[in-house]
Amino acid sequence: MGSVDKTLFLLRRGGDTPIVRIYVDDIIFGGSSHALVSNEREFEMSLMGELQFFLGLQIKQGPEGTFVHQAKYTRDILKKFDMGDSKPMTTPMSTNTALDADEDGEAEFRGMIGSLSYSTATGPDIRFAVRLCARYRASPRTSHRQAVKCIFGYPKFTPELGFWYSSGSSLFLRGFSDADHAGRRIDRKSTSAHANS
Repeated sequence: MGSVDKTLFLLRRGGDTPIVRIYVDDIIFGGSSHALVSNEREFEMSLMGELQFFLGLQIKQGPEGTFVHQAKYTRDILKKFDMGDSKPMTTPMSTNTALDADEDGEAEFRGMIGSLSYSTATGPDIRFAVRLCARYRASPRTSHRQAVKCIFGYPKFTPELGFWYSSGSSLFLRGFSDADHAGRRIDRKSTSAHANS
C-alpha cells in the first residue's frame, strides 16, 4: 500500500513491479510485464480489457507509448454548460483580461470552474487561467463569465491535447513554481502557480 495514497498498491519482484490502483469499484492493473498483470484472474470481477477510460481520462496505449487526454470530457462539459457554439480560442486567457469583484453570486459559475479544474489533469496549460477565475466563484461578475467562456474555447481548439508517455523512457518528475508578489489589483494578493514535467 502506498504511504501517501492508500488506494495504490505496489509489489516489487526483482526488477518488476505490478501496480494495482483502486477507486471505489474500479480497479486498474498495470506493471512492467504482461505476466505480472495476468494475476487479476485471481479476483472476482468483470474484465473490461485494455484500459481506455478511467475517471474522465481517455487512454490510448500502443507499442510506442501511452497517450492520456480528456477529449470526451471536454465535449461533455462544453455541452453541459451550453458552450458547444463557443468560438475556439488559441489561448486560454488574454494577458490584458481584467477581473473585478462583485456581489452577484451564481452556482453555475462554480460548476463551470469545477469542471474546468478537473480538465487541468491533462490540460495544465489552462491551470493558471482557471485558478485566476476560481478566486471569484463566490461572487462572479460579467467579466468573470467572459473569461471562463474564453477558457472553454481553448479546449475546444485543442480537444486532443494530452500527455504522451513513451515506452522505455525513464520517468523523471520535475517541479517548478513561481509567484507574482502582490499582483492582484483588488487586494494585492499574490498569484502563485506550479508546473510538473
